Amino acid sequence: MPRILTYNVRRCLGTDGLLSPERVAEVIAAYEPDVVALQELDVRRARTGGVDQAHMIAETLGMQMHFHASLRVMEEEYGNAILTHRPSHLVKAEGLPGPGWRPPEPRGALWASVNLGGSDVQVINTHLGLRRRERLAQIDRLLSRHWLEHPACREPIILLGDFNASPRSRAYQRLAACLQDAQMVSRLHRPRPSFPSWLPVLRIDHVFVSRSIKVLRTETVRTPQARIASDHLPLLVEFQVIPSAALRSVLGRPAVEEEV
Repeated sequence: MPRILTYNVRRCLGTDGLLSPERVAEVIAAYEPDVVALQELDVRRARTGGVDQAHMIAETLGMQMHFHASLRVMEEEYGNAILTHRPSHLVKAEGLPGPGWRPPEPRGALWASVNLGGSDVQVINTHLGLRRRERLAQIDRLLSRHWLEHPACREPIILLGDFNASPRSRAYQRLAACLQDAQMVSRLHRPRPSFPSWLPVLRIDHVFVSRSIKVLRTETVRTPQARIASDHLPLLVEFQVIPSAALRSVLGRPAVEEEV
């Protein structure tokens, strides 16, 4: 069954002060995901030694990479990526709106269509702002015709990333009204927090899925290495895509509709 993993890697800076994209890649590789959504990657930035972290991690994992720079200054970039070893193509990547004043950190999202077991899954990776008003504006955008309501954004859909929003927040509740929180629908594991990695108490990293995604298992990765590789823990979801005919049957519609 396909596996997808979301991970805020904090520019690959561990809680021990060590910069190591290789360690981040090792944490991911141990779980053999088909798709990886990464947030807070540095690309050619002086503060992290000029390394293209997105490319390095993708190369180590043997995956192709789609990257979006939320922040770009000259040749230095900072942003999010979708990695996969399955056939895929980038559909869209752009910044998300901030509040009326200049946000402390630009935010963005990227959308890739990934073929998993014969189904084209629409995967959207994002990293939302720290301020409530900022997050709500960004969620308005994600829920609009530019993203989730876009004609090309058809079932099955997975929206994931670091939302900086707990389940009690208005931002989370707006998303949960449209998509299912994978941790809430999993019957095998109760929801677990992912931040901070050394003593997780906040559940702000999420995987939201459409109704044609059947969640089989979720896991907040708590290995010793994951606890120090970043200030967030990775969140893994194992799932199955429900065929369209079976989905119509579940929803009480005929498996085959008459032509008119």
